[in-house]
Amino acid sequence: MRRQTIGSYFQIILQLGKARISLPVALSSLTGYALQMGTIGLEGLYLGIGVFLISCSSGAINHLQEHKIDKKMPRTQNRPIPSGKISPLLASLVVLLYFISGAAILTIHFPPAALIASTVTLISYNGFYTPLKKYTAFAVVPGSLVGALPPYIGWLATGGDLFSPIIFWVAVFFFIGQIPHFWLLLLMFGKEYKLVGYPSLTDIFSENQIKRLSYTWILSTIAAALIIAFKIMISKVVIIILLTYIFYVLISTSSQLLLKHNLQVRGTFFKLNFLYLFMMIAIIVDSILFR
Repeated sequence: MRRQTIGSYFQIILQLGKARISLPVALSSLTGYALQMGTIGLEGLYLGIGVFLISCSSGAINHLQEHKIDKKMPRTQNRPIPSGKISPLLASLVVLLYFISGAAILTIHFPPAALIASTVTLISYNGFYTPLKKYTAFAVVPGSLVGALPPYIGWLATGGDLFSPIIFWVAVFFFIGQIPHFWLLLLMFGKEYKLVGYPSLTDIFSENQIKRLSYTWILSTIAAALIIAFKIMISKVVIIILLTYIFYVLISTSSQLLLKHNLQVRGTFFKLNFLYLFMMIAIIVDSILFR
């Protein structure tokens, strides 16, 4: 293993935790919290930190689960374990530190439902979705449950009703949106998955068919976003801003596929990711300022 400085080890620990993915997960949990409480405050900050740390634990577990496969793919060869920046044993300790610290924060400040929902999210990703990828190209569909659960963490942490239609539609938006997200990633990196023998949609459908399937799921994501805008949000200003971007995504993707017969994969991927971020911010702002 290579010698590392304290600063570089900190970077490695953040990379192991997939911090860039874990931050949106924490923000997603705050959408449920803000919807229920109408504020964020110090308790919301504790929630975000706790969920972030448990999500980092999940990310680090994923690195451990796939480090042998990661070594074979150009996109993942430089991840901490396959590149030799950290050993699997030390990475396992990082997993424990992440989980214990996140669990402690959630246990101290919130009812058990918050930790239970966070743990279920971790199990869904590492116990079901990650192993399932080895056996089916459609693992993304049950795997998208991972995207739907974080808003419930914040909602349940404040005593929200599990069966409330408000949090249900927010979860549906993130569930549906995960599917085109993963399929667009497949179009960008599908050849690398084949290098390690993973089943891929490219073995079943042509690239053009996958683009059309992704477009269908994008339309479904937009439909769920419209339901949230009209049924959940209050502020007309927030709704108008959100609708402007929603229709921009709709028109730009539709014109590419229907008029030019070619969906620009990378550009669409980033537009979709920004829609998720925009939706989270819009829900939080609407909940805090206008409820």
